[in-house]
Amino acid sequence: MTELGVVFRPQLPPERLRSVARLADETGLEELWLWEDCFREGGISTAAAALAWTERVRIGVGLLPVPLRNVALTAMEAATLHRMFPGRALLGVGHGIQDWMEQVGARAESPLTLLREYLTALRALLRGERITTQGRYVRLDDVALDWPPDGAVPAPVLAGATGPRTLRLSGETADGTILTASTPVEGVRRARRLVDEGRKAAGRDHEPHRVVVYLLAATGPGAEARLRAELEAEGQAGVPELGVAGDAFAVARAVRALADAGADTVVLQPTGDEPDPEGFVRFAAQEVQPLLKGSR
Repeated sequence: MTELGVVFRPQLPPERLRSVARLADETGLEELWLWEDCFREGGISTAAAALAWTERVRIGVGLLPVPLRNVALTAMEAATLHRMFPGRALLGVGHGIQDWMEQVGARAESPLTLLREYLTALRALLRGERITTQGRYVRLDDVALDWPPDGAVPAPVLAGATGPRTLRLSGETADGTILTASTPVEGVRRARRLVDEGRKAAGRDHEPHRVVVYLLAATGPGAEARLRAELEAEGQAGVPELGVAGDAFAVARAVRALADAGADTVVLQPTGDEPDPEGFVRFAAQEVQPLLKGSR
């Protein structure tokens, strides 16, 4: 059963988050996703605020760039969110944009090695294990969380992935995979296949693995022009399948296509110049989401 979410894009000032989060909660939207883009809002701080302002909507962070964060700190913060808001926090980690990592002196020579070490340690810490490891990047000496997540409530760790090696790694070592809005329907199928190869290689093919994909979407007056401008700005002009513009029926069709290709969650990503973020949330929750539920 495919879940529906919306992104609160960090191009918006942080003080806008409260109204968007509360509206997502009140209208019954299933998930609200946040980004930790350099050098905008912090992922954990915004997630904590959004969770505190709401009662039921799940809050995802997709994603936290691992070169910026010591794994013990991420584990502490993730565990705190999971204990305070059981079952409502979804945290993803990934390589980060390498140019941004270079800007802050955190670029890793082997991002894949770092991500593997990080995911392995983070998931172990969140399971309540005591860890000693001396990896190339992740080094822990007898570290365990005093307040790990409640074992009765899953604390999933998702990984952002695009290339084949990272997708297989996500299947091996993460609980889910986050795909960008640059992923067409066939790309979702390919990603699911590569993730499943990793799961099988690690003997984890019996475990659930959520695939989350962003879908660039625009609605209302000027929707097609705004979508076209966004694709052009991203260097993806002429690739209409990477986004959808139109009414709720058009958006629902695009969501179903991604779901049929293997996505468990589709997160609607408004254009950077979306004139009404609250209206976009209302559109997703009250117009698109019922169409999807009717087809489940």
